[in-house]
Amino acid sequence: MATAVAEAAAMRRAITLAAHGLGATSPNPVVGSVVLDAAGEVVGEGWHERAGGPHAEVNALRAAGERARGGTAVVTLEPCNHTGRTGPCAQALIDAGIARVVYAVGDPNPTATGGAQTLRAAGIQVEQGLLEAEAAEGNAAWLTSVRLGRPHVTWKYAATLDGRIAAADGTSRWITSAEARADVHRLRAACDAVVVGSGTQRADDPHLAVRGVEGAVQPLRVVVDTNGTAVTPGARVLDDAAPTLIAVADDASPAYAAEETVRLPRAEGGLDIPALLDVLHARGVRSVLLEGGPTLAGAFVAAGAVDRVVGYLAPVLLGAGPAVLTGGGITTITEALRLDVSETVRIGPDLRITATLVAKEH
Repeated sequence: MATAVAEAAAMRRAITLAAHGLGATSPNPVVGSVVLDAAGEVVGEGWHERAGGPHAEVNALRAAGERARGGTAVVTLEPCNHTGRTGPCAQALIDAGIARVVYAVGDPNPTATGGAQTLRAAGIQVEQGLLEAEAAEGNAAWLTSVRLGRPHVTWKYAATLDGRIAAADGTSRWITSAEARADVHRLRAACDAVVVGSGTQRADDPHLAVRGVEGAVQPLRVVVDTNGTAVTPGARVLDDAAPTLIAVADDASPAYAAEETVRLPRAEGGLDIPALLDVLHARGVRSVLLEGGPTLAGAFVAAGAVDRVVGYLAPVLLGAGPAVLTGGGITTITEALRLDVSETVRIGPDLRITATLVAKEH
């Protein structure tokens, strides 16, 4: 039987494997799996590569073949117990003769949970919780969608060290380095949708598709164009490089094709953000990269709809110009959103800071 050290190493590997599926598995979770034989040696690896395709455990069992019998399956998420587009993984593990299953995160999805119970009933030894926090972080988008019924939102911005996103005259290209801009494409490739607002659309005519990431599934490009005037015929987001959705107010008269638009109720200063997230969630979007400017970011913050912040800070000072965030419903220091910094990395000359929102104590 595998040692605790071997199981921990296998789980770390499974978490790494799971990340290969980011941006391609929605509305399913990302999952990684490693199979150890009876002696504790790695004999199979796999991950959930795309929605509708084989799950991670099945891919790992196929790689292991007969050597899986009497061995241990290490999985980042509780093996599923239901038949959807693919069969239940719990049954596949039983059929393969696995003796022990170690998984990190319990499945909160009521239609799929119960895999551990099925495995135990078949006489398989089951353990939950190994590297649970790390595995949950890798699956944050899907877990958020199950628990909150909306996509997980990452707000990304690029700014100077003094928090400006453009100079006083509006010029902004390029504050951050080519390395930082390339890194943003990696972020896009890991998300299901990229969202900007009308201000960014007018100023930059952004393309929003992924470039330079091999094998990337193009995210849905979303423009929040409340009055239907920012996206004009010939806009780069209207090309066929990636799918596009333009959100407009229900009383707007946009100048583009109806099949590309969704009409939403107005809210203070723009569109109803929860309604937008509902529409995206219904389309299978589980992770959103918010790339809009300070106004749209403020609307998402005010709606309580930002889960993670990725800030690219350039070693540049401007002294004036628009700030990163406008509004957000924060008027005093006690209302400040506190962040937990999970990572700081040098990207070329710039600094990338990743942080998650700290839950407020009531």
